[in-house]
Amino acid sequence: MDTQPLYDLAPIARIMLLGVVLALGPLAWVWLRNRDAAPAQRLRVLTLITLFLTFDLVLFGAFTRLTDSGLGCPDWPGCYGSVSPVGANAAIAAAQEAMPTGPVTLSKAWIEMIHRYLATAVGVLILVLASVSWVERRRLTVSFWWPLLTLAWVCLQGAFGALTVTMKLFPAIVTMHLLGGLVLLALLRAQAVGYALADPAHPGPVALSNSTRVALVLVFALLWLQIALGGWVSTNYAVLACSEFPTCQGSWWPSMDLREGFSLWRELGLSRSGEAIPFAALTAIHYVHRLTAYAVLAALGWLAWRLWAVPALRGTARSLLALAGLQLLSGLANVVLDWPLLAAVGHTGGAAALVIVMTGALSGTRNAVHTVSASPFNVSRPT
Repeated sequence: MDTQPLYDLAPIARIMLLGVVLALGPLAWVWLRNRDAAPAQRLRVLTLITLFLTFDLVLFGAFTRLTDSGLGCPDWPGCYGSVSPVGANAAIAAAQEAMPTGPVTLSKAWIEMIHRYLATAVGVLILVLASVSWVERRRLTVSFWWPLLTLAWVCLQGAFGALTVTMKLFPAIVTMHLLGGLVLLALLRAQAVGYALADPAHPGPVALSNSTRVALVLVFALLWLQIALGGWVSTNYAVLACSEFPTCQGSWWPSMDLREGFSLWRELGLSRSGEAIPFAALTAIHYVHRLTAYAVLAALGWLAWRLWAVPALRGTARSLLALAGLQLLSGLANVVLDWPLLAAVGHTGGAAALVIVMTGALSGTRNAVHTVSASPFNVSRPT
């Protein structure tokens, strides 16, 4: 039987054109609503819209993974060399007939391709952000290097998306693809804050004590560690290794194979030796994530308590507490309700929202000793 090449670039021009068409709607809205605004304001609005759509893309990516649709089209960037599943109906039907319970079905193909269309549209919006920032760089107080870095990052993210398919859901690649999407959210959020601070009417960054700023950085680093562990749980399908709470398999310390569980460079479902991954390894993946979650929830609560003392950041404190509660509830639902799709997607969305909130807090604050200058000539605004 003929095999489909992993890379078939024939439909790439039409897919890119479709991405441009999808991006025209947000671009037209920004131009119509802000055509008389300053360049920084237009860029801020476009950045916020791109941030919102990227958040949606992260959620849809989780939906694609959780519905086992990541290989719905086994080549890249199209579907069996076609721009959409419509042109690949015969190939999809043949694959489904050969393996009825396999990864290729018409619905899964559509889910995978819609994810690619959305990703292409977000890439177009980021390209426009970088282009406009370069053209307007002399009139902006926000460095144009941020949008250029974001453009480079989205290209790297696209490469990881291709490898996710061509390397057959290799867990390390899929986890890096998830983390890359969240880094993209952080970059866009930092830019949006920078444009807001560039507004002369903005009061400027919030002054924080050195210890509170350090607390922000440390908790954010712990959050990234937990997100990476959560991605590793999801990409290894280890959620159901522990089906009760707070214990796991009736024990407070179940049998775990940490070395095999956290062996990073191996194929999905296999150990380093190429055999089926042992259940104790899946247990280790799940339980380490759960144990770290306790520390993250405590750290978020402690950070929210510290931020509550700053009136300008009480909204941030409330958001952290609300999102921590959402993560706790959705995580519990994944365990005790056998990984329902809504809870699983919501858990990813909560993690993404935490990244956005924490990035906004870091970007919108400065150490108190650095926010006031004795020099009348020091009027630069941090971005």
